[in-house]
Formats: sequence, C-alpha cells, structure tokens
Amino acid sequence: MTPRPCRSVLFVPASNARAVEKARGLDCDVAVLDLEDAVAPNAKLAAREAACAAVRDGGFGPRLAVRINALETEWGEDDSRALAEAGADCIIMPKVERANQIKAVARIMGKHCAIWAMIETPGSLFNLEEIAGCEAPLEALMPGVNDLAEALGATLGDDREPLKSWLAMIVAASRVSSLLAIDGVYNTLDNLDGFAAECAQGAAFGFDGKSLIHPSQIGPANAAYSPDAAAVAHARKVVEAFAAPEAEALGVVRVDDRMVERLHLAAAQRLLARHDRLTGPRNGE
Repeated sequence: MTPRPCRSVLFVPASNARAVEKARGLDCDVAVLDLEDAVAPNAKLAAREAACAAVRDGGFGPRLAVRINALETEWGEDDSRALAEAGADCIIMPKVERANQIKAVARIMGKHCAIWAMIETPGSLFNLEEIAGCEAPLEALMPGVNDLAEALGATLGDDREPLKSWLAMIVAASRVSSLLAIDGVYNTLDNLDGFAAECAQGAAFGFDGKSLIHPSQIGPANAAYSPDAAAVAHARKVVEAFAAPEAEALGVVRVDDRMVERLHLAAAQRLLARHDRLTGPRNGE
C-alpha cells in the first residue's frame, strides 16, 4: 500500500463528544483521540469508553489514531486492551523509553495495529536507536516538545533553540528505520504566523508532518508539508534531464543554472511521489 500522508495530526480530547464528532469531517490527515494529557484523571474511564465507541462507529474522513495513557500509569494497559477489542488500528504511546514498552502494547493490539512512539524524556533521547529499531509494528516517532523541555529544564523560545539537536536526532533515527517523523505541537493558538514559521522549521529539519491542537492549524500544516509548485516543477526538470539519452552515462547534469547530481534525482523522485500521493485520492488510498 502507498504510504498515507501525515502532514497534519490533530489531537482531540476523547472526552469532548462535540470535538470528536467535528473531527470526523476535518481535512487533517490524522485525527488523534487523546486519552492522556487532554483528559483529567477523573474523566479517564469515560474518555476511554468514548474513544472505543468512536473507533467502532468509524465514519472518520481522516485516519483515526488514539493516544493511550503511559503503560506505567493505572490506565495504560487497560486502554490498550479496550482499544484492541474495539478494533483500533493506530495507537500513539506517550513517554516511550524502551523498545519493550512498544512490544508490550503490540502484543495486546496485534500486528495489524500501527504504533507511534512519543519521545518525551531524557531516557527516550538516549535510547532513540533502540526505540526506532524496535521490531514491533512501529510506524512513527514524535517529539513531545513540552514534556521534553520540562524534563530537560529547558526554556523554549520561538526558535526552539534548546531542542534543535534533539529534533534533528529524532528525524535521523526515523530515517534509519524508515519511520515517519511527526513534529511536536505549537502552543499558541492566535499566532498563525508563528505557527507557519515553526511548520517551515520542522519541514526544513525533515519532519513529515506536525502535531496540532486546534483545527485552525490544519490548513497551514498541510501547506507547509506539501511540495510547493516551484519545487514540483524543478523536480520534474531534474527527472527529465536524467531521462535524456545523453545523460545516461553522466553523474552530473545541468538544470537551469545548477549542476545536479544523481542523489538529487533520487530526492526529486521522492518529492514527486509525495506530490502524487497528496493530489490523488484521500489518504493515498
């Protein structure tokens, strides 16, 4: 199956019935029913029941995922078992620090269920290679920027300077294991210029998409993580240049005013494949 785009990953409190219903028709690539940070302890059980009902009922335009509580909490394992019974096919795990945590949830959920691991603690950072290399059905890594900054004692400004090296490492670990890399949330709702700038930063780092906390962020995220018209046009020129008979034995060709190598051909082909997925049927299906 062609990989589905994950440019915009919107978190919705599973305890908010109105928000869950609205998410069914939104233009995000992934809707996440949240059982963790967005739900108070006394609402955890009701939120779990609501998430399971939403999974069973279906009807979502976006791909549907559920973020469970951490396994170390009193709710985590029961979240997994209830969602496995409901038929969930994508689970987001918070505060993953070791591969055995992923494997434990995978045993409950079954091989059909994709797992996304959130990188949110110093332990997560120092075990990135182990986590990314997990043999369980791991599909994506996601930095939990707020938890990570708090755990490190870091202060986040607009440029996220204290986390830049770790964001790059998360992308690198994802690429080594052919995983998706989904950037963390932007906390300010009314600063769409700041949000767009952070999306551009994440795309420059190599992230495939971004975690969102409000529907107003969907459009800017989809735009930032989609190839723009100029990039698509240049990629087509690169492919056409190397397809010419005279380029068959060449490692470098000229495209406009640039010298382009075959590594740029591979990048152009990936960009065009991504463009085709995004402009084809919804979610690449």
